[in-house]
Amino acid sequence: MRRQTATGGINPAGSSRALRLDPLSLPVSFDAQDIRADGGVRNVELHRERVVLRRAVQGMRMAINLRVSDFRGIALRGIDDAQMLVLVHRDPSLTIPLCVSSDRDEITAAWQMWSDIFALPQLPEDKTCEPAARRRRHNAIRSRRPKFLARRRGGGALNAANVHRGEREIIARN
Repeated sequence: MRRQTATGGINPAGSSRALRLDPLSLPVSFDAQDIRADGGVRNVELHRERVVLRRAVQGMRMAINLRVSDFRGIALRGIDDAQMLVLVHRDPSLTIPLCVSSDRDEITAAWQMWSDIFALPQLPEDKTCEPAARRRRHNAIRSRRPKFLARRRGGGALNAANVHRGEREIIARN
């Protein structure tokens, strides 16, 4: 198995080292820009079924392992006079650049190829990527009875056979 390595991350349009990854030669390992990482660079390993992001933040090294199916799709973004293909995640910090080019036909072909390889939809160009809304935390235990009350039997379960009406009470006194 062959690895393709591209260094330098996302380069500005017109650069001689523009990012162009080949989807037919996966797995691919390359460096991409990450403003929060130490040195501003993170390492990305791209496989057919998974993506591994490696970076260091304040000296703490980490590796984030994601399934490709966790990503929303392949999107086309415009940057200056070029366009960029990205693998879009609902968390914008996990979005991964795939291709940067100023040739419209090349970008369109690459967009279709990446979409077919990963079996992800092609996201429209005009759709802005907003971070996902924070999920509400549901407390499953809140609706239950407190622990000390759960041990006791409720008062509504009286047996009708134990109730004696109209009889005299016998009280034993010492």
